Amino acid sequence: MKKILNDPFAYADETLAGLCRAYPEFYAPAPDSPRVIKRPDGPVKGKVGIVTGGGSGHLPVFTGYVGPGFLDACACGDVFASPSADQMATAMRAANSGAGVLRLYGNYGGDVMNFDMAGDIVEMEDIASTTVLLADDVASAPLAEREKRRGVAGMVFTFKVAGAAADAGLDLEGVTAVAQRAADNCRTMGVALGPCTVPQAGKPTFEIGESEMEIGMGIHGEPGVERGPLRPADQIADALLDPVLADHGLSKGDRVAVLVNSLGATPVEELFILYYRIASRLDDLGIDPAFRLVGRYATSMEMAGASLTVMRLEEDLERYLRAPASCAFWVVQS
Repeated sequence: MKKILNDPFAYADETLAGLCRAYPEFYAPAPDSPRVIKRPDGPVKGKVGIVTGGGSGHLPVFTGYVGPGFLDACACGDVFASPSADQMATAMRAANSGAGVLRLYGNYGGDVMNFDMAGDIVEMEDIASTTVLLADDVASAPLAEREKRRGVAGMVFTFKVAGAAADAGLDLEGVTAVAQRAADNCRTMGVALGPCTVPQAGKPTFEIGESEMEIGMGIHGEPGVERGPLRPADQIADALLDPVLADHGLSKGDRVAVLVNSLGATPVEELFILYYRIASRLDDLGIDPAFRLVGRYATSMEMAGASLTVMRLEEDLERYLRAPASCAFWVVQS
């Protein structure tokens, strides 16, 4: 294992401390929990609070999207491990200004269990909360069993939409409904070319041949749907786009948001090669990629590979995507 670290077991804590020191305008540790990161100006009076939580190792997800127009707080676990229920409850308290709190996070067993417990804890403190689960990974379950799918890079778009809806003054019910539509409109497919190493484990999370790739592998190394020889970029783009289109049921005239995302090690240059093919395919189908992101927005440590997220746009969802927001990793100007 070659990593820039001190103690593997302090990896998450030292990452968060450095993040807050580098960008104090966006991130501050909660006074009673350094594993909870909040807006330094929060909670924002009268606004619905939005919290997330999950394992470290995916920056900018989860912690990086705390900021104006995005999230209000985030609970952080060790690398690829869920935060505790107490940490999640602390994040909800840090986000609560009296208008209620939306829990917006990925569909993973530990996160679901602990956020449910956190909701029960803060309910006894008269903090109202709701839940939206991201389940956008089309490789992890068929459409008929969508509730079993993992939450992956679709979180990025949904964090942005929910944050803008809260800034627009919608109440808890309204923000939750908008965030649920955004989540429901997202589909993601990924490809892995190489593994990552969890610092506490000290060895790669999976093995893959030097000339192999795996379509549909999860962001923690969960098995994909197809492993085979490494293909040219256009064929990889098609392997990502085809199942997304089949699952989405998009048609001519639809407008979509597209995210071509590096899982960590893949350079941005290669993402643009993928995007060109994807955009050309969408153009041929009469589907408008009206909102576009290309870069590192949801990673898996130093995993080599990429993911494609397509979100069907509705008028208000596109407006919320374009609303002003800022964090250290994504700034949207009016």
